[in-house]
Amino acid sequence: MKSNEKLISRKTAPAQSARMVETIYGCKWSLTVYQLLANGINRPGEMVRNVEGLTTKVLNSCLKKNAEFGIIERIVYNELPPRVEYKVTDFGTKFIRILDEIERLQDEIDNEAALSANKT
Repeated sequence: MKSNEKLISRKTAPAQSARMVETIYGCKWSLTVYQLLANGINRPGEMVRNVEGLTTKVLNSCLKKNAEFGIIERIVYNELPPRVEYKVTDFGTKFIRILDEIERLQDEIDNEAALSANKT
């Protein structure tokens, strides 16, 4: 093997998934929407009624971003009046598990910081 031959190439962040995580955490309501869906609240009107401070405009923006990433699916029923529901996709279930792991990691960091602060 030649001495100037490189064994490992530079590793870069996964662009699409990193952008997804950043966008989802940037929208302060996304995690709340996932919680609502997990509790069976899947209609936008119900979501707004169940969360203090959540507006229809902000919710629609949040739902749109999540649907564009494929995390949730918009289901439109051909009824009068129109009915729309949302559900977490299979991909969304995997993605939410990753977000849960990030949250657990943050809890560990917070706990270690608290222990360090108590020792001093």
